[in-house]
Amino acid sequence: MGVVAELILIRHGQSLANVAFADADAQNLLEVELSGRDAEVPLTDLGVEQARAVGTWLAARPADRRPEVVVTSPYLRARETWRHAAAAAGVPLPAPRTDDRLVDRLLGDLEMLTRAAVAARFPAEAARFAEAGLYEYRPPGGESFADIRIRLSSFLRDLHRDHADRRIVVVAHDSVVLMTRAVLEDLDWDQVAAVEKSAGSVRNASVSRFLPDGGNALKLDRYNVIDHLPPS
Repeated sequence: MGVVAELILIRHGQSLANVAFADADAQNLLEVELSGRDAEVPLTDLGVEQARAVGTWLAARPADRRPEVVVTSPYLRARETWRHAAAAAGVPLPAPRTDDRLVDRLLGDLEMLTRAAVAARFPAEAARFAEAGLYEYRPPGGESFADIRIRLSSFLRDLHRDHADRRIVVVAHDSVVLMTRAVLEDLDWDQVAAVEKSAGSVRNASVSRFLPDGGNALKLDRYNVIDHLPPS
């Protein structure tokens, strides 16, 4: 089986949840001013600008290096990111499809809860988290990073099988970008932690890129890059 010709991973632009939860956690609040499901959280105005900058960056590439296949998370913030990117590009870009394996980490009963709310409503979770560790901890009704690794391994196998030698863009979430790197580089948990320590958390509208290594694998070309975004 061959490999894709290029894999570009784009985290969605800034979302309302990114802002609201950062503010709520900084103030140790029990509630956040958001309603609905995590999958329905839209972009902020800045997130829209970031998405448009992604589209401008893609349009500036030579025609023979633009994406041929686009796959997004089904979550609104990822779909909106590609919609605004494609609209801003000014050149034809592929219509996206969605894949459920690209969703953000599923937090189950802890979805849309602030840190203070989790501590108040689920006091036993702190001990479970400490025992399992960051990457193996599974929230009640949710999934661990190890679970994300499994679904992304399946997604990448299918991507290589169905789109060998084609240029791919994936628009998804920080956990998806990080764990895709873990899958492609076969990183253990200490190495995943080292990536986060050295490169920081995956930034909104950042670009990470993988290219064929000359065999049947992909190698990292760039990670968590935001040079294409306007100064904040």
